[in-house]
Amino acid sequence: MTLMSGAVTTGGSDPSADWSRDECQCELLGPQETSSDAVRRSARLTKFHVPEVVFGPGSLTELGHCALRLGGRRPFLVTDPGLLEAGWTDEAVGHLRRVGLRPVVWHDVTPNPKDHEIQAAFERYAESGCDVIVGVGGGSVIDAAKGVAILSGNGGHILDYEGVDQVVQPIPPTVMVPSTSGTGADVSQFAIVTDTTQHIKISIVSRTLVPDISVIDPRLLTTMPDWLNAATGLDALTHAVEAFVSRAHNPLTDIHALHAVELITGNLVRTQVQPKNFGARLAMAQAALEAGMAFTNAILGATHAMSHQVGGLLDAPHGVVNGVLLPHVIRFNAAAWPERFVALGAAAGLPTDGVPPHEVAERLADLVRALADDLGVPKSLTSLGVAEADVPVLARTTLKDACMATNPRDVDVRDVERLFREAL
Repeated sequence: MTLMSGAVTTGGSDPSADWSRDECQCELLGPQETSSDAVRRSARLTKFHVPEVVFGPGSLTELGHCALRLGGRRPFLVTDPGLLEAGWTDEAVGHLRRVGLRPVVWHDVTPNPKDHEIQAAFERYAESGCDVIVGVGGGSVIDAAKGVAILSGNGGHILDYEGVDQVVQPIPPTVMVPSTSGTGADVSQFAIVTDTTQHIKISIVSRTLVPDISVIDPRLLTTMPDWLNAATGLDALTHAVEAFVSRAHNPLTDIHALHAVELITGNLVRTQVQPKNFGARLAMAQAALEAGMAFTNAILGATHAMSHQVGGLLDAPHGVVNGVLLPHVIRFNAAAWPERFVALGAAAGLPTDGVPPHEVAERLADLVRALADDLGVPKSLTSLGVAEADVPVLARTTLKDACMATNPRDVDVRDVERLFREAL
């Protein structure tokens, strides 16, 4: 399996497929070594794929020009009822019309977008003669918009594209406008879709899914409900942590992952207790962007692979599940590779000088749990509705998730079952 944006290849006889821990590690300088020496020593082929980014307060005003530059005449705008109620959809439509475009709006998207919702949206897209696809909303909206793009360019059913590099034909141009600070969907090569027959989430991973343009206006973050602010912020933190320790990390992803951790741990709670604190909102918008750029190129790990299964089973908020699982996965991965967690601990504000790496990792896990507590996130999967009887099935489907390929520690079904039970 090949993860295209950077990353990991497994199987075959290609020597680059044999990733050792040392190769994946960002090593410290030797006593006589310059930073240039370190870069040459750690260098390997790296791809870093991100959209054009329009960032800052008021950037939504650029939406019409962005769609027009991509050849839009009749944009298909995907959104949801919450964005309609908040007024952001009307503002987006106004900016599209101001440059002469004739948008069609689709808003029948629910959290954790469903296979049948994407099919219905695509049918509306096709019958309307639309071109550029615009997503205005959170990760669910943006994933649904990507699903429409996949079907437009490739046909079939959305579940046909599960896995890595299954989207082989070009898709229509896409512009994404995130309304939450955490999913990273507006810059990523991922689309996550709920299979309503099997009650699982599937991961679709393809470089074709990286949007052409991401328009990030922090004003949109101010209308999130508290639970969504907490969930997406913890999702962004999980993106940053998992990208940094991923087998496919590289210097370009590392710097964004670490800065995202610093911004999130310093600002997420502030946005919860001071929703109108625009400085904190701006910081979280940047954190979500940087965490997204990191994980789309380094991919993720066991936390996301497990969380996708819980979300598919219970339709639970993805970021909340991440907040429950991440401390357990940090401890599990650090048991094999604690050194990698030292820089993450420092970014989160933990003391690291003279502290053994395994202790830094333990303190980082505790910090994540304390942050989740401050945000009102449940402590256990049981409180979300997961039962002991669900664990064997959840573990088996977790191992099939594309995110597991880049987890820094090898994992078998017994490991996953143990992690789920620890989190119950």
